[in-house]
Amino acid sequence: MTLPLSILDLAPIAPGETARDSFAASVALAQQAEKSGYRRVWYAEHHNMASIASSATSVLIAHVASQTSTIRLGAGGVMLPNHSPLTIAEQFGTLEALHPGRIDLGLGRAPGGDQATFRALRRDPAASDQFPQDVVELQAFLSGDSRVPGVSATPGAGSHVPLYILGSSLFGAHLAAALGLPYAFASHFAPDALHAAVAAYRSEFRPSEQLQQPYVIAGLNAIAADDHDDALEQLTLARRSRLLMMLRQSRQIPVTQTFSDDELDMLLDSPAGAQVASMMTYTGVGTGAEVADYVARFGESVGADELIVAHTSLATPARLRSVELLAEAYATVPA
Repeated sequence: MTLPLSILDLAPIAPGETARDSFAASVALAQQAEKSGYRRVWYAEHHNMASIASSATSVLIAHVASQTSTIRLGAGGVMLPNHSPLTIAEQFGTLEALHPGRIDLGLGRAPGGDQATFRALRRDPAASDQFPQDVVELQAFLSGDSRVPGVSATPGAGSHVPLYILGSSLFGAHLAAALGLPYAFASHFAPDALHAAVAAYRSEFRPSEQLQQPYVIAGLNAIAADDHDDALEQLTLARRSRLLMMLRQSRQIPVTQTFSDDELDMLLDSPAGAQVASMMTYTGVGTGAEVADYVARFGESVGADELIVAHTSLATPARLRSVELLAEAYATVPA
């Protein structure tokens, strides 16, 4: 069998569009993913990013779940240092009660934004150091075996919403292995430690009530189009967009500053552009068959159990077409 495919929806807000447009696109994407046989769609918590609309992750999941039927939906992930474990247990316990058997909860320890955003969230920077303990506390709330005397998550207690540890370094690999949880590596934007992290996770894994064998989900980017050259042009647009977002987020340029395509292409040849290229190391581009072949070879090289794909076309119709083309071609890839 080929590996199961899932989708990471970055909930982009395209130039000239609004958050409402982004949410409509996320619904359409999940519906297409459900129709095309993908296993799950995840949304990541980001803050203070004008081009990403998934800051209220649980609310977005609820909206999409109400307009789909069978596909699993979840956080990929909730940045737990930004929240109390009880709050997340209640939110995802509510989602599980509304949409039983369809909800996942991926957890990360990054702030999901810069330090100013972290302060605006009223969180102590040291909260990240409590991530392992907070995961265990959250897990206990969801199992109905609270570690806080006299406090129970309602809804949430006894829901057993499955947890996943997200990471882009060896820290997450060690923690997921120690807790016996599935591990999802963010190789769609942080590829460097992928193979080392997967190896560490598999070698150190200890079975748990949730999981008896290690389970790895690896991320990658994809742009599938009917025409190879069109896919390459979409890749150029995606690289320009990611570079601009990175420069604005790091405050290297004002949010209002714009560049011509030629200027952005020159910047892509700079060190900042090299960083974008590195972030997109694992990207399949081309026709559906070409991308499906790339995805299959990537999964084999990583030793993954599942692949989660960020379809990075900027325009919604192109992104939906990429979802469809990859699924159709991947179904014909030999095991």
